[in-house]
Amino acid sequence: MKIILLKDVKGLGKAGELVNAKDGYVRNFLLPRNMAIEATPGNMKKWKERKKAEETKEKEAYQEAIKLKEKIENLTVKLKGKAGEGGRLFGSITSKDIAEGLKKQHKINIDRRKIELKDNIKAIGVTTVDVRVYPEISASLKVKVIEE
Repeated sequence: MKIILLKDVKGLGKAGELVNAKDGYVRNFLLPRNMAIEATPGNMKKWKERKKAEETKEKEAYQEAIKLKEKIENLTVKLKGKAGEGGRLFGSITSKDIAEGLKKQHKINIDRRKIELKDNIKAIGVTTVDVRVYPEISASLKVKVIEE
């Protein structure tokens, strides 16, 4: 029996997918728990419309991510830190500091977890940091650390 899943079902599929399942499993388990609906012509039409809307939304998000990437790659975030001999910082610059600097200086709100730092920045100078703006799209942000 063809069904449209409303929730993720382990071993069968994810929510929003059209799958085949055994009649008994559908009637006795999935339908009573509102985990799926039968793939009737009316439900199929609604499902296709919803799929199309999701694809359109996905394309818009992708275009926004590309614009954000281009914007970020032309920016430099300037951060201050106390430094000792040889330009070594007493503390370090973390992804949280970079996210706050980006928000304050350029009004771009990026989650700190999307800033990919291999190690915290511990020296004065310019460092290039990757920022994930979309699952497959990454932008290079220049972080300039100056002495306080």
